[in-house]
Amino acid sequence: MNEVRGTGYQIHVDSHAYVGPGAPVRLPGSGDGEEAEMRTRVRAWRWRRNPLRRRSDVVEAWTVLVVAVLLFLGAPLAGALAGWWAHGEAQQTAAAQREDRRHVRAEVVGRTPDTLPAVQGGREYSYRATVRWTEPGEGPRTGTARVPVGTRPGQTVDVWFDGRGRSVAPPPSAATVWQHSLTMGVCATGGTVAVVLLGQAAVRRVANRHRMAEWERAWARTEPEWTRRRA
Repeated sequence: MNEVRGTGYQIHVDSHAYVGPGAPVRLPGSGDGEEAEMRTRVRAWRWRRNPLRRRSDVVEAWTVLVVAVLLFLGAPLAGALAGWWAHGEAQQTAAAQREDRRHVRAEVVGRTPDTLPAVQGGREYSYRATVRWTEPGEGPRTGTARVPVGTRPGQTVDVWFDGRGRSVAPPPSAATVWQHSLTMGVCATGGTVAVVLLGQAAVRRVANRHRMAEWERAWARTEPEWTRRRA
């Protein structure tokens, strides 16, 4: 017959049964309320002073609390900050490109020979073509630009040129800027979650090692007393 500390109950413990942190303990004559209270005490044993608690248990309990805070508050905050920063950078880049590049509506007048398909600005272009457009106050102008697949001479297309007159991709649209921001935010959130979980796994592994060492030292002190009692 052993007395459960702090409860006043006496229970019979089988020598072959496991009694330890988290083990279910059924108290004779206990009702549903008392049983629920005991379960609550067992689940929160790491936060209460008791003979079974070790320093490694306290470290693991605090680690679980910190991990929960980081997962539910830190990771979303990191994602929001990363998305906000990426959105600002993308807006600045788009504004700079809009300032440097100009858009014209040009007519395709011919195809440049020996051109290979290329990808530009997320859209596939099949070839370079000679285009012609009219600049306000300057008259007709002719240049070379990449045009979409299937464009034929005589058709009108949207083309972009930079300050040096080179054919370039259009500046990022508002939808592209938001897509980039959301992608960065999600990646930052996922990265934070991965780092937190890896850190928890490392701390738990070290805590388990210390816990086993502490239990072995405690058993080395207790085992001789048990041996004498049984003898």
